[in-house]
Amino acid sequence: MGARGELFTTQIYLDNRSYFFNVKENRTGDVFLQIVESKNRDGVEADRHQIAIFAEDMQKFLQGMDKSLEFIEKDRKARQKAAKEKRAAKDAAYSKGKSASGKKIYRVKSEKPAEKVDDGIKRTGRIHVVSKKVTED
Repeated sequence: MGARGELFTTQIYLDNRSYFFNVKENRTGDVFLQIVESKNRDGVEADRHQIAIFAEDMQKFLQGMDKSLEFIEKDRKARQKAAKEKRAAKDAAYSKGKSASGKKIYRVKSEKPAEKVDDGIKRTGRIHVVSKKVTED
């Protein structure tokens, strides 16, 4: 038996987190799995959380984990399908302006040039909000 009752340990390192899976034995001989999450902040190990699952509860724990993983996988596939359908609908909507050869067709709004109005408002093609003060005559 190793230090602090450890029988087996494996580690997983991610960007700013580390996970440790420790199989341990306590003083009374009960074997359990200890899962430790360690978060690094600014290069300093800051947060450390752990849970323990005893051997007699491991099957129920794994059943819950399997159900959660199945849900995540189904949800991921449903999101991918919805995104694909949305992309296809968007492509169909934007392809209306294309000719049969696949070239984009541009339409001219008006043949005559727009008249310039000099009302003191600078127009750049963007939307402008002009507040009007109410004056009493």
